[in-house]
Amino acid sequence: MKTSWTAETVLCAVRGQSLHTQDWTATGVSIDSRTVQKDDLFIAIKGPSLDGHDYVRAAFDAGAVAAIVDHQPQLVPPDAPLLQVEDTFTALQDLGRVGRARATARIVAVTGSVGKTSCKEQLRLMLGAIDETYATQGSLNNHWGVPLSLSRLPPSAKYGVFEIGMNHAGELGPLSREVKPHVALITNIEAVHLEYFLSTEAIADAKAEIFLGMDPGGIAVINRDTPHYARLLAAARTQGLKKVLSFGLDPKSDAHLISQTTDETGTSVEALILGDKISYRLNTPGAHFAFNALGTLLSCAALGADISVCADALSAYQPPSGRGTQRKLQLKEGGSITLIDETFNASPVATHAAINVLGQIKPAPEARRILVLGDMRELGETAAALHAGLAETIFNNRIDLVHCCGPLMAHLHDILPPAMQGKLRTTSSELAPFVADDIHDGDVLLVKGSHSMHMDKIIDALPILSADALPPTQSQRAS
Repeated sequence: MKTSWTAETVLCAVRGQSLHTQDWTATGVSIDSRTVQKDDLFIAIKGPSLDGHDYVRAAFDAGAVAAIVDHQPQLVPPDAPLLQVEDTFTALQDLGRVGRARATARIVAVTGSVGKTSCKEQLRLMLGAIDETYATQGSLNNHWGVPLSLSRLPPSAKYGVFEIGMNHAGELGPLSREVKPHVALITNIEAVHLEYFLSTEAIADAKAEIFLGMDPGGIAVINRDTPHYARLLAAARTQGLKKVLSFGLDPKSDAHLISQTTDETGTSVEALILGDKISYRLNTPGAHFAFNALGTLLSCAALGADISVCADALSAYQPPSGRGTQRKLQLKEGGSITLIDETFNASPVATHAAINVLGQIKPAPEARRILVLGDMRELGETAAALHAGLAETIFNNRIDLVHCCGPLMAHLHDILPPAMQGKLRTTSSELAPFVADDIHDGDVLLVKGSHSMHMDKIIDALPILSADALPPTQSQRAS
């Protein structure tokens, strides 16, 4: 499923000047020359450390059909199909707004402290079982990613799913005004980005900015179990939303969890959704994934989709790469291990959930559950206590060995019993060889940490038979 932009349409959308009169049609939009596909439109964005104009030639070499620039780039032929604008980031936003304006899709936007990408992928899967569906690629949820995603929205799509993120107050509202969602899902409110907020109440207020892009006919879908439910409800009402739906364990929820059974291979759920009893199963371990599905199923219902079809589609759900994916890896020395890859990011609530998953998986006889944790960043003054607070969940899940990475994880390392203490190192590069030397046949290994800790280097160092046993990690993709 591709979008379509003609030279004339783009010229009008970005209010630019064509340096050379040429007819072309772009079937994609990119701001990264490394990901350019044939017939993409490349937009040369100036970032904090890189200038996209330095990569226009590379974009054309990769198959770009045209480029938006603010000046003639070096090494680009003078007759290349270029559109010149005053500011390329403004052009990206303009293209996104026109992409949204020409769309006829029903739009759902997802935000929350954790689980945004997983919920977005569930929605992509479920709505895709109903009709043509477009969803944000990866985690393109910021001030660059949202307009880029809107510019890629095919006019023919019947549903659109957009992830919206933020680190600071005031960031989410403008993005919601660009997306203009018909349905807005808030997954939860947790102690994430506390470095930039005074309280979780302030985080709730920032997440509630997602309602600012909605008209009164829009529908809010809110986690009723969060302590901030009343605050989010009030924000939705203040924005003028006439319909607010809730999901959770609370029997008053519009999507209410009746029962949940978790095993090593997945979770089976019975729920009451808008008065109808629905059963579904996710064939991936993690009760948090199944709980998130309450919110995504309710969002599908809010869009008017058949939730029985959506519930059946959930059985094919798999977590996005680095967010709980599990694989059996063959070791060079013989035997195999089970890897749970949680290297994309980390927060306290997500780390507790991941440890619970590790506890549900039985290692082979004489083998171990091994946990490798990197610092959870952006937690402010609460960081030390939140890292040490992981200990109880570790004890409850009978974890055998814990390797720690970073100065914050030292607070956890220091309170663990000596028998559970693995290595403590400052960086993932320093820790990686110790983890690689320590694993044995039958072990179950969970690796998790904040994105900036580069915990994927732990996986890169594992002594497996072939790199093909794993998809490329973040560090491998960057090389």
